[in-house]
Amino acid sequence: MSTSASNTGKYSGDLVLFMAIAFVVSWALWGVAIAMGGPAVNPAATLPHLVGAFGPAIAALVIRIRRGRRGEPVPEHAVRSRFKTLGWVPVLMVLASATVLSGGLLAGVSGSAPMPSVDTAMAVLTAQSPVMFLAMMVISGPLAEEPGWRGTAYPRMRASMSRLQIGLVLGTIWAVWHLPLFFIAGTVQSQLGLATPSGVLFAVSSIPMAMLCCCAYERAGVVASVAVHFAVNLTMVLTNVQAPVTLALIMGIQAIVVAILLATGKDKAASGAPAATSDEPKVAENA
Repeated sequence: MSTSASNTGKYSGDLVLFMAIAFVVSWALWGVAIAMGGPAVNPAATLPHLVGAFGPAIAALVIRIRRGRRGEPVPEHAVRSRFKTLGWVPVLMVLASATVLSGGLLAGVSGSAPMPSVDTAMAVLTAQSPVMFLAMMVISGPLAEEPGWRGTAYPRMRASMSRLQIGLVLGTIWAVWHLPLFFIAGTVQSQLGLATPSGVLFAVSSIPMAMLCCCAYERAGVVASVAVHFAVNLTMVLTNVQAPVTLALIMGIQAIVVAILLATGKDKAASGAPAATSDEPKVAENA
């Protein structure tokens, strides 16, 4: 039996269980939100809408407890967030935000979409408490998802797949997982509409976005992937990105950035780096 086949079998149970829990928890709660009319119609729908986003985090917790009870080691390709690598976090945040701003500026210069405006950003921030707004931007997406998609699924998939393959597969799964949000009134996705160019591009953009978060994870662990996820989401909301041309440009720019990061980053599979052990210093443990 090849090493690749052995690794696939080793983590296939974890991956199937993780995906099942993530989808069942999220889709069940989002189904409740849809049935209630969504936050825009019924404020009570905000709770199932918000909690549903934690499906991947809940699944990650289950997998970690399962691993602990079985006495299994942390996957070889799990990346811890260490103090010596956290310097990557602000750099990656700026880079992630720049992919959105660049797309918006290019679309604005070409006349294909409105130019990003400071007034638009200020209107979003002043529409509610800035502190609450930023807290929700961190909690509802990045913190709810990254411990699962990147912190748990990624290192197990990395045991038998290349970084590019994982980006494509995990990005596609991520896009499908988001689909119920298009039917919850009050979400960004529902405003775009699933059967529109913007809606389709938004869904497809999960692939380069997943790759970007994976590259961040490989450099500084879950803290970095959370930061990148937050930076992209925040910039898109503040600049009110909706035009198809803008979304397409952002995807293209992110794809170029990912290609550069993949070409310049250290391939941990090729490096033969040993699995992390429990006595190593860490900021956040995952997988």
